[in-house]
Amino acid sequence: QVRLVESGGGLVQSGRSLRLSCAASGNIFSIYSMNWYRQTPGKQREPVAVTTSGGDTNYADSVKGRFTISRDNAKNTVFLQMDNLEPEDTAVYYCNAVLDTYSYSSTGELTLKKDEYWGQGTQVTVSS
Repeated sequence: QVRLVESGGGLVQSGRSLRLSCAASGNIFSIYSMNWYRQTPGKQREPVAVTTSGGDTNYADSVKGRFTISRDNAKNTVFLQMDNLEPEDTAVYYCNAVLDTYSYSSTGELTLKKDEYWGQGTQVTVSS
């Protein structure tokens, strides 16, 4: 069973910073990517920042230059440093991971399964 646990959300004033964290735990064999999405009421969930195990990163145009995603591969953790926050950044932020889980058969054979997982979401509210 895989869990993604987010922390670091809250209420801040425009121009201030927040740092989100997301730790993955469970029977994880390897992680392909760990990412951040966000969603506001009535809108679809959208990607904010994406990172791969190879270190490549991509950002939504609206957050480029203000947000920075980073990973601690040894701890299966991803961070989102959000600087110069704007009221338009108000949303529920979700951690996302694509990874392999492992299991063993009754004969001891290792089996890997690739799947996508989501955290429970953390609210970020930016006041003007």
